[in-house]
Amino acid sequence: MIGDIHQRVTRSSVPSLAFSSHSAYVASFEPRDVSHALSDSNWVNTMHEELENFERNHVWDLVEPPPNCRPIGTKWVFKNKQGEDGMVVRNKARLVAQGFCQKEGIDYEETFAPVARLEAIRILLAFAASKGFKLQQMDVKSAFLNGFIEEEVYVRQPPGFESARFPDWVYKLRKALYSLKQAPRAWYARLKSFLLKSGFVMGSVDKTLFLLSRGGDTLIVQIYVDDIIFGGSSHALFFLGLQIKQGLEGTFVHQAKYTRDILKKFNMGDSKPMTTPMSTNTALDVDEDGEAVDQKEFRGMIGSLVYLTATRPDIQFAVCLCVRYQASPRTSHRQAVKCIFRYLKFTLELGLWYSSGSSLSLRGFSDANHAGCRIDRKPTSGTFQLLGTSLVSWSSRKQASVALSTTEVEMLAAAPNSSTLSDFGLKYGRITLLVDSTSTIYVAKNPVLHSKTKHIDVRFHFLRDHYEKGDIDLIHVESANQLADIFTKPLEFDAFTHLRGELGVLQVEGVDNALTKGEIESQ
Repeated sequence: MIGDIHQRVTRSSVPSLAFSSHSAYVASFEPRDVSHALSDSNWVNTMHEELENFERNHVWDLVEPPPNCRPIGTKWVFKNKQGEDGMVVRNKARLVAQGFCQKEGIDYEETFAPVARLEAIRILLAFAASKGFKLQQMDVKSAFLNGFIEEEVYVRQPPGFESARFPDWVYKLRKALYSLKQAPRAWYARLKSFLLKSGFVMGSVDKTLFLLSRGGDTLIVQIYVDDIIFGGSSHALFFLGLQIKQGLEGTFVHQAKYTRDILKKFNMGDSKPMTTPMSTNTALDVDEDGEAVDQKEFRGMIGSLVYLTATRPDIQFAVCLCVRYQASPRTSHRQAVKCIFRYLKFTLELGLWYSSGSSLSLRGFSDANHAGCRIDRKPTSGTFQLLGTSLVSWSSRKQASVALSTTEVEMLAAAPNSSTLSDFGLKYGRITLLVDSTSTIYVAKNPVLHSKTKHIDVRFHFLRDHYEKGDIDLIHVESANQLADIFTKPLEFDAFTHLRGELGVLQVEGVDNALTKGEIESQ
């Protein structure tokens, strides 16, 4: 009935009519509990839709509880889905199992399911932009209700929807519910089985990547739990909360809506903007004499920012520096985090640009800040990889040990810098690694210097091994052109914005128009 009424409101309807029709069938509030939801007809309809999905998918059977049955509880989770403009577009009610009650060996066995890394998703976006592929996204509705489970699991009836005839009976599960520990594994197993039977080949490195070749055509499927991205035709899509715009000139990936949401969540929407995420004179330490702040709020702010680094490498160093003080946050630490939010207010629309004219050559940059940490003098290393001009992977992290020389620092930073695209059928000879330390290059290339570098851990000498095998080519880059600097220390505005632009972190003015005209402008 609701769907029929929605069908009558055509696209030619005036905006006010469309809005009133939409809002008449969508609740604007999120219920506190199930009794609150049952007081609103829109939420009641939404819960009925969820239970109808259970019936269509033959998720369970209502049975008399067997002897010694310990059913797992169920609960309703309510969430409003919002559009880019912040308006509620859909009410979502999900019935979930109270998985914390499950006993290992009784209610579940294996729980592991592979999940795509964000680096793999960025590589796919860069690859698709270079090849001119169009991508389409699919969010599988009630995905976990499709995964068969092997264990014998019983759950209680949904609160507010108990059977009038058999109120004490329980549901025996055929398939998984959300929040069951084995649910992701069951869903992945069924989807994997379907794709393999359909002729897809699973990636040898990335087990969430599947490829199907038919003549000269290739179909790519990337899985992240119940989000799937695959080859097709689309102009705009959301994937894992990432906003992706595709056009003739390339692909723009950003999280503008998410950024607005977290600014609002932490009351930073009206804050004074900053031009960089961290001042060059910022010097964070444990600050034991400083005033303690709410640890839960601080961790919530940090967690939100960590997720934002998926498309914002420009805040990577500042966020990773603040992460170190989650155990005992002080006012100075919260102030540093607020500076990042103020910078985001200034650069709300920034994102990653993947040009369709980019090549698929692979280059890596590596840099380190010797004795960068004020507390233990451990260095901070920064690395990133470019697929042509497209940034696909990066990191900023404090190294695990104190380095005794700048040579050792640079070797520690350069050692883990590697990437693979073999699953896409791309083969590389020597991969270029740009380092601004000539001593590091000499150590890697010249075995005569080995006697002078015994203090460097043997495991880091694999850099030399890979050079001798021809896997990598170490190239010196002047410090002024070392793009990885942005991941190792705070920078002045001019240097920061220059490096940010070189990494492809841009603002596309009027995203939809700019993608067809190629009008890309750095912030």
